[in-house]
Amino acid sequence: MTKEDPEVGDRRSEIGGRRSEVGPTSDLCPLTSGRAASFSIFLALLLVLGRDAVPCVPDLATASSDHATVILVVGAPGEAEFGGNFVRQATLWQQACAKADCRQITLGLDTVSQTNDYEILRQTLAAEPKDGPAQLWLVLIGHGTFDGKEARFNLRGPDVSASELALWLQPFRRPMAIINTASSSAPFLTKLSATNRVIITATRSGHEQNYARFGQYLAEAITNPQADLDKDGQISLLEAFLMASRQATEFYRVEGRLATEHALLDDNGDGLGIPADWFRGLRAVKTPSENAPVDGLLARQFHLARNEADQKLTAEQRARRDALERAILTHRQKKSQLPEDEYYRQLEKLVLDLARFYQSTSTDATSPAADAK
Repeated sequence: MTKEDPEVGDRRSEIGGRRSEVGPTSDLCPLTSGRAASFSIFLALLLVLGRDAVPCVPDLATASSDHATVILVVGAPGEAEFGGNFVRQATLWQQACAKADCRQITLGLDTVSQTNDYEILRQTLAAEPKDGPAQLWLVLIGHGTFDGKEARFNLRGPDVSASELALWLQPFRRPMAIINTASSSAPFLTKLSATNRVIITATRSGHEQNYARFGQYLAEAITNPQADLDKDGQISLLEAFLMASRQATEFYRVEGRLATEHALLDDNGDGLGIPADWFRGLRAVKTPSENAPVDGLLARQFHLARNEADQKLTAEQRARRDALERAILTHRQKKSQLPEDEYYRQLEKLVLDLARFYQSTSTDATSPAADAK
């Protein structure tokens, strides 16, 4: 039996829910004495229960422009076995999009001969709005190659390189998730990383060139209730990434094979990415370099199918809420760098801002204008 890569192991027990991550005993607000103790309880209640308090937000119809667009790109199949799996993955994504009422575009599954999917993909991206609150998800399903300098995703017709895709996406400012589930996909992370983007690749190196199973697990996880680690009734891209990575690791362990794929996630714009076993629950506990921003904060706010409370928020309200939550979670990195009083003083301001947000949405719901609706 071949020994498994020592960096890969089953981290199932290390992945918990929000309630184990943010609470009176968390490292964010340890139960000390006086101000820190009472503030710990207040913060825990706000972060754990805050979203559950949102149902009093006015029942506003979500604008169609706020719905995510998902572009599925199914690459050249190669062997029939792989082609069938790619179709199954695409079908799972299509079902997820239908459930979420997303705008969905699929490339690569038509039967037209001699299709140039390279040009179709370029034109499809060019036609997409470059700004706005609506998320754009680009999911690449297929094979990849790497020649030591440039990584490519295999299409019917010319392949698309990481550099070319980076050029096509350069004008975009809207929130984006770019998911490359192919082998040799890691260089795409380096090329595509930017602010307001979540990048996921199936491999940590261009030299991991064997068929990657991560994509199948991710397609299944995006609608699997078991992936909902924080139990908020919706599955974030981060939660799906963690579950899919865990299942890929488990596959190689059970089969007694050397792991030939190690998925990465980057959403802080540093182009480095981190694996799933750097997370405890939904919080990254390691960073690629000292004082680097943590990954995972943006990915945990990407949802295809939103829960009932989030559906009642306008795009502007959701963006404001997400920014406030990210600021609080980012601040926890500074705990060891600041005097205790200063740390809690800054944290108190951030938490009060979030509390005021919830109060304002509650006020909107009970205002005469809201009653008139």
